[in-house]
Amino acid sequence: MSKNFVQELQWRGMVHDAMPNTEEHLMEAMRSAYVGFDPTADSLHIGNLVPIMLLAHFQRAGHRPVALVGGATGMIGDPSGKSSERNLLDEKTLRHNQECVRAQLSQFLDFTSGAENEAVMVNNYDWMKEFSFLDFIRDVGKHITVNYMMAKDSVKNRLSGESADGMSFTEFTYQLVQGYDFLHLYQNNDCSLQMGGSDQWGNITTGTELIRRIGGGKGYALTCPLITKSDGSKFGKSEGGNVWLDAKRTSPYKFYQYWLNTSDEDAEKYIKIFTFLNQEEIEALIEVHKEAPHQRALQKKLAEEVTVTVHSEEALENAVKASNILFGKSTGDDLKALDEATFLDVFDGVPQAEVATSEIADGLDMIGALAEKTGFLNSNGEARRALKENSVSVNKEKVTEDFKITKEHLINNRFVLLQRGKRNKFLIKVV
Repeated sequence: MSKNFVQELQWRGMVHDAMPNTEEHLMEAMRSAYVGFDPTADSLHIGNLVPIMLLAHFQRAGHRPVALVGGATGMIGDPSGKSSERNLLDEKTLRHNQECVRAQLSQFLDFTSGAENEAVMVNNYDWMKEFSFLDFIRDVGKHITVNYMMAKDSVKNRLSGESADGMSFTEFTYQLVQGYDFLHLYQNNDCSLQMGGSDQWGNITTGTELIRRIGGGKGYALTCPLITKSDGSKFGKSEGGNVWLDAKRTSPYKFYQYWLNTSDEDAEKYIKIFTFLNQEEIEALIEVHKEAPHQRALQKKLAEEVTVTVHSEEALENAVKASNILFGKSTGDDLKALDEATFLDVFDGVPQAEVATSEIADGLDMIGALAEKTGFLNSNGEARRALKENSVSVNKEKVTEDFKITKEHLINNRFVLLQRGKRNKFLIKVV
């Protein structure tokens, strides 16, 4: 192989642990490796980006990535650091979620070129659904001792945890089911490597043990560190919960803002993990950032690269325009160009008041708009003073006391943005 996959991951800080000789194994020939994804939602989130990047770098190094959707394992729950079990999904929902996940992975992986190392997607439900319980415990279960399973950190942590519920048999068997996936892919897809987060090491090595005992072969394991934020808060979460890859769940604007708001320390780490920029480009960026940290060169490049990869160039342009509306120079036309979802995201948390459509039919005067009808300013007198100071704008355009708000000024047919100075913003919602 021309490119050393393990070395590529090492300088990016993406290797937590690897079985001996994994690097040599990958340098000998084109190999196949898999990562598992949970299909319990119709979108992945940025917590999934690290394993996605593992597969993407694997394919770029000339190997064949296998994305496994855990249709079977997604039904039972994984004890690795989780405190509760998952809900059972019906097959129709699973298939829908699988297609959504495939579409998102297609932004990173080549599934369609016909190349020798074209990515493959599989669903473990396809080989587990016909596997009877008796067959499983006879053919698989007898090869792994309870002592071996109990020694895994994922099991020990759950059993010694604070949960009064303990651990169900269903969860206890999870590592056997995941281990069997690796054996199945080894035997049917020539897959010799499984990758995942460091919390998956126990499950992955159960798979290598099954390959040794049943398959008479050798499987390899590689894990990456679990991503943390320097302030101790959880990576991938915002005030609204998960940051999703689906634009309908997390708008490209909010997605872009998440990366833009990264701390300096985290940005230096994340740009290596979440972009395809090479080592020279990243080191140059880090130097530029150190010379002028206030310009946030790292954060801007990180946000640009990830937004384009997950969404598109157009989505990035719109996200940047939306950001400029809050933080830079922009016009009323820029405001009107925003779709409603992005507009509401940009002005999330800005105070607002409702005004009846009839109020603007003949034009709403500025004193009413600023004070009497909305309460944006405390009194009519304060509204007059603000207008005389030339500090009031409607949809980013400065106005005087004789200005009237009409239907023509509505953004998305129902919003008007008032401002006093640069900082004080207020939304009128016409109902």
